[in-house]
Amino acid sequence: MEVENKKGIGLMALVAIIVSGAIGGGVFNLSNDLASGATPGGVVISWLFIGFGILMLVLSLNYLVVNKPELSGVSDYARAGFGDFAGFLSGWGYWLSAWAGNVAFAVLMMTSVNYFFPGVFANDDGSLTVLSVIVVSVVSWALTALVIRGVEGAAVINAIVLIAKLIPIVIFAIVAIVMFRAGIFTEHFWQNVAINADGSASFTNMTSSGLVEQIQNSLMVMIWVFVGIEGAAMMGDRAKKKSDAGKASIIGLLTLLVIYILLSLLPYGYLDQATLASIPQPGMVGILREMVGPWGGNLMAIGLIISLLGAWLSWTMLPVEATSQLASQKLLPAWFGKENKAGAPVNSLLLTQGFVQLFIIITYFASDAYNVFVYLCTAVIMVCYALVGAYMLKVGLVEKSPRNILIGFFAMAFQIVALYLSGWEFVWMSAILYVVGFVLYIRAKRENNRSISSREWFAIIVFTLAALLALYGLLANQFGLRELLGI
Repeated sequence: MEVENKKGIGLMALVAIIVSGAIGGGVFNLSNDLASGATPGGVVISWLFIGFGILMLVLSLNYLVVNKPELSGVSDYARAGFGDFAGFLSGWGYWLSAWAGNVAFAVLMMTSVNYFFPGVFANDDGSLTVLSVIVVSVVSWALTALVIRGVEGAAVINAIVLIAKLIPIVIFAIVAIVMFRAGIFTEHFWQNVAINADGSASFTNMTSSGLVEQIQNSLMVMIWVFVGIEGAAMMGDRAKKKSDAGKASIIGLLTLLVIYILLSLLPYGYLDQATLASIPQPGMVGILREMVGPWGGNLMAIGLIISLLGAWLSWTMLPVEATSQLASQKLLPAWFGKENKAGAPVNSLLLTQGFVQLFIIITYFASDAYNVFVYLCTAVIMVCYALVGAYMLKVGLVEKSPRNILIGFFAMAFQIVALYLSGWEFVWMSAILYVVGFVLYIRAKRENNRSISSREWFAIIVFTLAALLALYGLLANQFGLRELLGI
């Protein structure tokens, strides 16, 4: 019989936490990001594909949380299944993904502020102005200082953020439903689309290759809005019943899918696809302005700015949780786990903020800066998710459980296929940052009098060669990296 924790969190409260935690800035940009490469039919098929893959990931995490309570976090699953080096790859990748997501938040926040002061905070090519770089640098350091003082989880901030997210989203959905026009929505439902340089759209009859291309164009944007859903399964110890955590994860996932599908498809029934694709970031701000006038754009922009500030504060702790955990597992030097009087891992916070600051400066040079960091964040987290699926597959094989074997296989295969379809450019880029981590990994091993195996040395050499190749590609315009970065 399942033991109930009467002071724990109930089912519906868990669902609310999951939905609030997963809805970040990306949802405000869904519609126009998708419209630049997919028709409504392509978006529907993409959601079915991605919904299935994320469901397999959530089922894997739910099972592991309940049945492997001694493990915590995605890196721990990788380490338990495949050794120290795999655990380090997952944990360091999670760190990279989390702070890259913070940079994406910074860019989207300033493009939202730019709505009120056109041209002051963002350029037409999606890069930030010097003023924006200064502003987000100050904000980023201020949030880091708050977290160092241990106030990152203030309930009042979370309440404000939740309201700021949900009110404009609900208003947008209601208005979009009322103003939906079926004729516009169905006009190019099953067709290939190409957005021309002048902003016009060209349509041809749908082909299988065209559908695959539309799924490719949608993958990174769609998976980005689910980044963080792994935290839902980690609420098991705080739930009234362990089974509630599993139920809440599934209900939360289905709720998010409904919200995301509505927000991404409804605008296709109000604006033609070329117009939708040409709306500047953040898309929902411009779309609601088109629907109801300036007050709608103002409401959405203010709500988004508050939402991003709150999400940015929460995500400031995410990277250092990964490095602190790696330090406790002796996969990073003990320096990373040092805490101050408030219990904050101050060294990890300052180092992470140093990387964030460097890449905030890069937003001045990178065109389409928001998508650059969204794609980097998403590509790296997909590797972490694939390792979770691989561990679930291994557990299923050991237990001889066909159900768990299938769940683990599909969770792993989805991430690998999604990475293949979306391209490896940003995985190449992350290899450069992994090399920095390898130096620390080697130091941690020596610090704890542990040797590095020949297989680990081989993997380090392979990653280092990949990093050199990526660096060459970035400088010599190979792999499309310079084009992606807009330099």
